Amino acid sequence: MSTVEIKSSNFIKTRVEKDLKTNKYEGRVHTRFPPEPNGYLHIGHAKSICLNFGLAEEFEGGLCNLRFDDTNPIKEEQEYVKSMIEDVHWLGFDWGDRLYYASDYFDQLYEWAIQLIKDGKAYVDSMSADHIREFRGTLTQPGKESPHRIRRVEENIDLFQRMRAGEFEDGTHVLRAKIDMTSPNLNMRDPVIYRILHAHHHRTGDKWCIYPMYDWAHGQSDSIEGITHSICTLEFEAHRPLYEWFLEALGVYQPEQIEFARLNLNYTVMSKRKLLQLVREGKVDDWDDPRMPTLSGLRRKGYTPQSIRVFADRIGVAKSDNMVEIALLEHCLREDLNYSALRVMAVLNPLKVIITNYPEDKEEDLEAVNNPEDEDAGTRMIPFSREIYIEKDDFREDPPRKYFRLAPGAEVRLKHAYYITCEKVIKDPASSEITELHCTYDPKSRGGWTDDGRKVKGTLHWVSVQHAVNAEVRLYEHLFLKENPGDIEEGEDLNYYLNPDSLKVLKQCKVEPGLVNASIQNRYQFLRQGYFVIDSKDSKPDALVFNRAVSLRDSWARIERSQNLNQK
Repeated sequence: MSTVEIKSSNFIKTRVEKDLKTNKYEGRVHTRFPPEPNGYLHIGHAKSICLNFGLAEEFEGGLCNLRFDDTNPIKEEQEYVKSMIEDVHWLGFDWGDRLYYASDYFDQLYEWAIQLIKDGKAYVDSMSADHIREFRGTLTQPGKESPHRIRRVEENIDLFQRMRAGEFEDGTHVLRAKIDMTSPNLNMRDPVIYRILHAHHHRTGDKWCIYPMYDWAHGQSDSIEGITHSICTLEFEAHRPLYEWFLEALGVYQPEQIEFARLNLNYTVMSKRKLLQLVREGKVDDWDDPRMPTLSGLRRKGYTPQSIRVFADRIGVAKSDNMVEIALLEHCLREDLNYSALRVMAVLNPLKVIITNYPEDKEEDLEAVNNPEDEDAGTRMIPFSREIYIEKDDFREDPPRKYFRLAPGAEVRLKHAYYITCEKVIKDPASSEITELHCTYDPKSRGGWTDDGRKVKGTLHWVSVQHAVNAEVRLYEHLFLKENPGDIEEGEDLNYYLNPDSLKVLKQCKVEPGLVNASIQNRYQFLRQGYFVIDSKDSKPDALVFNRAVSLRDSWARIERSQNLNQK
């Protein structure tokens, strides 16, 4: 899975193909991904990124812009801008020289606001925010017109210019569009398009003290950039009449807004506000904590761009909201890593084994396959000696029926090495805890088989004591216990549903010596354990830290099999 081709069809692609046939936009396909830089991108944004950039890639001459809708300086930071650029690049997309900001258009947006005022389609309202909210009405009751709605054009222009000049305090006045206070669509009831905000902007500094609302900046930015298809999530469907009204009122080029269902992933929250809450309250380490659904968190955990792009393609594009199984995301990662991850041996909970009939002064190198799914991955040599580590869970002193791992008198295969038989169990006299096993090996079983063809059902991974490298291993589980943590009652504490076992840290792990040079770019399958990656922040050559990206068990495959059986 080294490359990703998005070829599945969806209703948006069908719409674009229809527009191309009718030459609606002179044969152009031009999309954009327009995040607000008020947090880190997450897996939900990845769906939109792949859709917008993917459509542009699929059609000849297609373009996709990256634009930051930076209209709220209170919540926006350059840190977020930098992380978003890195994330989109990491997913494998490029916007060429088309990196834009809504703040690039602040002067034009201001002039257009003046135009609306002159045309009698906007006015300065001096009511408080509470009164504006009260006058707006409800879904069942029409709104009431503000007493300032009848201000003369000259007075509105004067007030608006003085707003820009900084004469008034925050909240004193707003500029509103003059549309219809009785409209059944609340967004059309004279929406606010400018507010006073004495705040430093990450790009424009202190040049402005009035800032456009998102709805005012969004459509006009699309128009300026020549966007053909403005693809938004479903919550903007009710905003589409306003999007179109602004563009028609200004008499400028009008793109087509199309809405699709956002991604909802079980055991995950997508709200930036809630994710920020987790960061600020210290429930996670930071935005890139591997338990977070952010792209930086998924990258640090060990996810690949390919797995996320394939996931985005497989879940498709729908018109109605639904919940997607996180097991499918994990399945896409396993599928990718099965073909690309190097196989290595790591013992997470070590138990020492002494092979009593192996010469004390002997050590040898054994050949091991790097990836059975990829012949080009080749082989490596791993050291073997008289003393090795195995997993504590791979030994039972009193084994149950059909237990095929190591037990007193039982014979097992050491991966890539020899058959061994347990002869003696050593325990701590005080605690009765097993501290060591004494075993014998069959010298004729080198490589894991013998000429006599006897069957040995159990195969264990191991690491040579003499050559083992110490490592810390972090095992991650879902951050939330509730399947839909975004669906909680008003006043409920989100923290109540946090999984107390979402992170387990193992400090005394032993890994094969070749991993001392482990690269952040490589993923590894720890045999019989799962897929792991070096932690990009905390790992050092003399203090290795590995994160588990995903376990070997595939719950999605079981779900899929069950679904197929139910359909028969």
